[in-house]
Amino acid sequence: MKKVFAPSELIINEDGSCFHLHLRPEQLADRVILVGDPGRVNTVAAHFDSLECEVSSREFHTITGSYKGKRITCQSHGIGCDNIDIVMNELDTLANIDYQTRTERDEHRTLTCVRIGTCGGLQPYTPTGSFVASVKSIGFDGLLNFYAGRDQVCDLPLEEAFKRHMQWSPIKGAPYVSVADAALIDQIAQDDMVRGYTISCGGFYGPQGRQLRAPIADPQQNEKVESFEYDGMHICNFEMESSALSGLAALLGHRAMTCCMVIANRYTTEMNTAYKNSIDTLITKVLDRI
Repeated sequence: MKKVFAPSELIINEDGSCFHLHLRPEQLADRVILVGDPGRVNTVAAHFDSLECEVSSREFHTITGSYKGKRITCQSHGIGCDNIDIVMNELDTLANIDYQTRTERDEHRTLTCVRIGTCGGLQPYTPTGSFVASVKSIGFDGLLNFYAGRDQVCDLPLEEAFKRHMQWSPIKGAPYVSVADAALIDQIAQDDMVRGYTISCGGFYGPQGRQLRAPIADPQQNEKVESFEYDGMHICNFEMESSALSGLAALLGHRAMTCCMVIANRYTTEMNTAYKNSIDTLITKVLDRI
């Protein structure tokens, strides 16, 4: 007997769309570009040759269209790993659950998801304007720890090495290390993106070592992060979503990765607030390579 997903677990709107994204199964392409800013969906879709549908609900803005013969969905997710939990799970239901019977489809449909984001660079070789591909992501948010099977999709030795190096306080909750799809990294990053580890933070200020009026628990946090090295690779950047994306995608049988443009370098204290004028270069690379 197939499992039937209850209405309280699989929430379907009256128009046959998923609860938060308001997308119907037929509106989702196999190739998905994810962006944080709902406004950036229009920036991506401006490159499409044709538009098929557009849906907006809260911070979730979606456009599906065609680019050079490829059907692509561009989906905004807002800020934070908690939003990725919503977006990745609902995209998976659209692909792999029959909304009529509320049962899993017989044949698994694999999505290819590439997140285009912005980030803070942490190394001297990641100045503002650099493109960073997240090979592995260290999640400060704890999201993946709520899912069975997290150990099977995480790099456990790297987790332990990182906790030792950071003298990690258990009061913060256990960090996890999710792994991006290696073949997808090669496909998208090629030879013009920096490859490295990424930290996905549970906030923009304290979790990223920014101290304004509220003091932070570990004033040396960023120095420790910058000096961490494992298997010949360093932590290149801070952002807020890649760990949940690659972790959930792996658990659900999808391909996913994150590539970001550095808009601030914490090492050199540089900041580019006019990044919206230059991120289009990264968007075009991803569209051509996905």
